[in-house]
Amino acid sequence: MRRLRNVASPDEVRITRKPDGETALIEYAEEDIGATHFKIGPALTAMTDAEVLERFNETITVMDEVRRDYKHVAIEVPIGQPQIEWSDLASQWCARGDVLRCTIHDGGGDDQREPVIEIDDKQLSWSEFGRMLTTFAGWGMRLVVVPDDQTDEKPTIRVRDPSKVQRTRRRSR
Repeated sequence: MRRLRNVASPDEVRITRKPDGETALIEYAEEDIGATHFKIGPALTAMTDAEVLERFNETITVMDEVRRDYKHVAIEVPIGQPQIEWSDLASQWCARGDVLRCTIHDGGGDDQREPVIEIDDKQLSWSEFGRMLTTFAGWGMRLVVVPDDQTDEKPTIRVRDPSKVQRTRRRSR
């Protein structure tokens, strides 16, 4: 699992300049922290690596402050309005909100293990659904599975270790 970028010291990152002359590539020594293409602009040519890192760390600090103060409100598209839309620019389906009501089907055919996700009467392959989810890259996701006729209801959630009997009952539904 990738970790969030954090304020770094010079020995924790490697800074290289991109050929455009305006972007620094900042790579953490720890592999589970993704690299950042940090666009500074023409001023980059006169900056030392220490100055680049200082500006980058300032950006990370501000992002952390915003994250601490941010209260997320997930937007759910009202029933009857489309939850997804086709983007010609991206050549893929995109979610219009943050909540998706959908039904899981097996793929049928030769490989019944490959799911098909139905949203708004549209059948998305596992690949199409996954690609749509990449528009949320960097965010988290919480999947709550409910009966197919209750996708518009907020279920009661209990935190506990499920018993073997409960798991068997759910699969035989």
